[in-house]
Amino acid sequence: METVNISENAEANKLINSVVHALKEFSGKSENAETDKLINNITAELKTFSGKMVGHIKELTDIGTALTVNENTPKLMEMIVDVARSFTNADGGTLYIKDPDKSILAFEIVQNESLKTRMGGESGKITWPPVKLVDDNGDENHTNVSAHVALTGETINIPDVYEADGFDFAGAKAFDTQTGYRSKSMLVAPLKDHEDEIIGVLQLINAKSAIDGSTIPFSRESQAITLSLASQVAVVLTKNKLLEELENLFDAFILTIAKAIDEKSPYTGGHIKRVAELAMMIALKIDETTEGPYANVKFNKDEINEMRVASWMHDIGKITTPEYVVDKSTKLETIYDRINEVNTRFELLKKDAEIKLLKKKLEIAQTNDPDAVTKLEAEHAEEIKKIDDDLQFVIQSNTGGEFMAPEKIERIKDIAKISVQRDGKEEPMLSENEVENLIIKKGTLTDDERRRIQDHVRLTEVMLNELPFPKKLKNVSKYASAHHETLIGTGYPHGLKGDEIPLQARILAFADIFEALSASDRPYKKGKTVTEVQKIMGFMIKDQHIDKDVSDLFFKEDLFSKYIKENYKPYQVDVPVKE
Repeated sequence: METVNISENAEANKLINSVVHALKEFSGKSENAETDKLINNITAELKTFSGKMVGHIKELTDIGTALTVNENTPKLMEMIVDVARSFTNADGGTLYIKDPDKSILAFEIVQNESLKTRMGGESGKITWPPVKLVDDNGDENHTNVSAHVALTGETINIPDVYEADGFDFAGAKAFDTQTGYRSKSMLVAPLKDHEDEIIGVLQLINAKSAIDGSTIPFSRESQAITLSLASQVAVVLTKNKLLEELENLFDAFILTIAKAIDEKSPYTGGHIKRVAELAMMIALKIDETTEGPYANVKFNKDEINEMRVASWMHDIGKITTPEYVVDKSTKLETIYDRINEVNTRFELLKKDAEIKLLKKKLEIAQTNDPDAVTKLEAEHAEEIKKIDDDLQFVIQSNTGGEFMAPEKIERIKDIAKISVQRDGKEEPMLSENEVENLIIKKGTLTDDERRRIQDHVRLTEVMLNELPFPKKLKNVSKYASAHHETLIGTGYPHGLKGDEIPLQARILAFADIFEALSASDRPYKKGKTVTEVQKIMGFMIKDQHIDKDVSDLFFKEDLFSKYIKENYKPYQVDVPVKE
């Protein structure tokens, strides 16, 4: 017994074969040749029709799946027109999308099988002017069939546009004259989203007969299936648009937060932007590399985006760091630089010395001893010189630097022991807190302030862990919060070692250090030259604080040339830079 397999569904095949076999059995019992012929024709047509219906069902299933998973909107729109034409056997199809202000219909996809035309989506740009929904007088455009459908939500099915009333088809006729085409049957359906708002129009032209290929009107079945497809398509396009808008909002939020952190300090403005630029430059180069330690490392689109977000968010914890700590340009700076208070005390000390000089001069005047006056003035001059020297030393110590020698620390402590009278009270020349700050060995931060700065990484992790990142961004917190870890476990906040630190975090750590060393906008130091940066980073590689492979790639691949040209000041560039 002959069987046919039209569907992948066993029950459907069983039903179809039962009908076919019943007809054949009846044909075998019939003695009428015409009846046999009719039954055979019915059987053949049933097979064809059943196969076609099953094919349509499979196409509907496939397009439903494709619409759900496809995030490439241009490709998706091409697929929509392809499928709509396939279902209706249409020669041509056009997809219009309303612009945001709903004043025009923009061409998104144009296809015509006979003219071998494919435009829009991933098939080339469409230069045709859009269809106006409202004319210059503010009146709605109901003369154009696509505009009418977009304005009213009606579905228009026209057997022959040359004989249709109510619409202006001068454009279609002019197109036909120019190309030799014959526009005839037309089906125009609205795309309505989940809120029943019209977001676009799907227009199909010239349905073809499956028998002889002639142009026929669009059937009711074609109209129904097109409306069903249009409804599904509108929802998916709306979903994709909402996802795109949410991603844009998320990106804008990230950049705003990063800018707010940079703006918090006039001295580190642009730090996050430059670190993100460096990190992405390195990540993209690693992805391109086909040799060396990164030959087998490939980042997909989502991983690159995850790295980008982590780069922009790596310092979010600094939101909680006090401005005077972030901006601390001198050792005595808090809300303001307390060196002014110290200067006032030295001035008081000088005035006290002057008063003491005048009192002694009055005493000597009674003895009429000019040599004693000369000696007294010399001693006073020496005392003033020492006061000025001490003041200048404190001012110099206040600026910070790379290293403060032990003898200088002792001198600060000795100066602190000097007393000065103010408002009838005696107070030390330098308070305990001022001494603590002035004897900082390197930089301008005390140990407590340095811990507060370092704590921004822990707070970055805490804050980012609170955010419900989607699966594609699940590692943002891990990468962002590990940019101060070292390969030997001496970093913070977790003391990670070696492979415990993800490659993305190592890239971020390198970018953060390179930017900090290169920056010329810090108040407490000048930006280092390229040679100095390379030398320092060489020591850091030796001490296993940063990844040697990342550093080698950055310098050997000459990634720094572009960065140097855009961010270095002329005095910092002491090596040849490629144009």
